[in-house]
Amino acid sequence: MSRLVRSERTARMAAALGGALILAGVAGCGTGDENAAAPSTTVTTTTAPTATAPTESATPVAAQPTVDPYAGVPLIEGVEWTDGVDGARLMVYPSQAGRRTTYPGSDERAWQEVLVLSPRASTPGMRDQFICHWDWARLAQPNKPSWNLEPWRPDVGYAATVQAACNPGGPER
Repeated sequence: MSRLVRSERTARMAAALGGALILAGVAGCGTGDENAAAPSTTVTTTTAPTATAPTESATPVAAQPTVDPYAGVPLIEGVEWTDGVDGARLMVYPSQAGRRTTYPGSDERAWQEVLVLSPRASTPGMRDQFICHWDWARLAQPNKPSWNLEPWRPDVGYAATVQAACNPGGPER
């Protein structure tokens, strides 16, 4: 276990214990009336530390959906071929479902939709550009109208495509 995780866990436990002590102190404050002691015994319990005990474990990460919430819904709204300064360009327009889905395998499903709309996009370099946009552009620029893929860009593999901000061989012009 890393030192950072232990420090975080210790800080959470200290905060929970401090909160429980404050709660116990406030609950124990009274008017001096002996009848006031009865409510404090029901309020002062050991449930406060127990209630915070789940925070001692790793913070849960949002689980991947087990059922595709966009099954049967197009992930790609359309594609359009244009001519750019450097050559042909395929503009891919993701649908709202395509922008939102986190379902495992949705990237490949979306790529297959692109190929149905434009079979000539079937090149390894274009696929890497598309997957790069799917994985990263959706996060960095979620409202970008289109993702532009160029067949003239070199096929450098996915990792190098990501390092080139999805545009290996030079910036988009």
